[in-house]
Amino acid sequence: MADKQPEFTTTGKPHPFHLVDPSIWPLISSFAAGFLAFMAVLYMHEKPVFGMDIGLWGVYTGFAGVIFCMIMWWKDILYEAVVQKAHSVIAQIGLRYGMMLFIVSEVMFFVAFFWAFFNASLWPVGGHWPPEGIVPVGAFGLPFMMTMILLLSGCAVTWAHHAVLHGDQEGLRKGLGYAVILGTVFLCFQAYEYSHLLFGFKDGIFPSTFYMATGFHGFHVLVGTIFLSVCYFRACKGHFTAKSHFGFEAAAWYWHFVDVVWLFLFIAVYWWGGMGYEGPAGH
Repeated sequence: MADKQPEFTTTGKPHPFHLVDPSIWPLISSFAAGFLAFMAVLYMHEKPVFGMDIGLWGVYTGFAGVIFCMIMWWKDILYEAVVQKAHSVIAQIGLRYGMMLFIVSEVMFFVAFFWAFFNASLWPVGGHWPPEGIVPVGAFGLPFMMTMILLLSGCAVTWAHHAVLHGDQEGLRKGLGYAVILGTVFLCFQAYEYSHLLFGFKDGIFPSTFYMATGFHGFHVLVGTIFLSVCYFRACKGHFTAKSHFGFEAAAWYWHFVDVVWLFLFIAVYWWGGMGYEGPAGH
């Protein structure tokens, strides 16, 4: 008697994997990204295009093209997940690995900024850090409040995650809504902080590393807030269930990554980085 073959749960195909339908968006996205890079290089080198000085308009056009491609491409992916039910358990494992590798690449992105900061601060030119003439930001003023806001938003995301695992759709929506609000408030405070700093980006190594590290983190907060906003509207449409909610889970991972990076920034750049300042505390 032949051995009984194991049964697999599939999506109507003779295998549990997801084979994507042909799509034009990867190709168009490549052209849009190439156009954006080309226009950015021309703008930075102040080169005219066909005799015309288009300035930032070419960059804006390329950026708009990239955003359009992202929206349309991800719209197709949502259709696969919600309508076609094409993302099987095995397909979701692949998506998780992809998101993990993306976050690892982002970690290395910030490692470069921390490397530059510590390289400049541990062996400062002139033997003084922060450099003379630079008034750093007091860590336990506005930055500390921003830290509490971001950590509280992380708690809201965790609440939403717990809610979706237990089928609590209202708790999911509330947790996501509060996280989006807190992320927006954080960005407003960071914009306020930047507008009141006593140094500019080109004023030395401390300002350069400060703006690069905190500015790119602020950009990641913006991306994460948009990510969570999309999840909120998807939650309102009932896209997430206890067994199928990777879209939200990926947003939660990304948001917690943003939280952890900020803690390192607060400790290294705001607190430790300003300890050598001899004068009044930051404003």
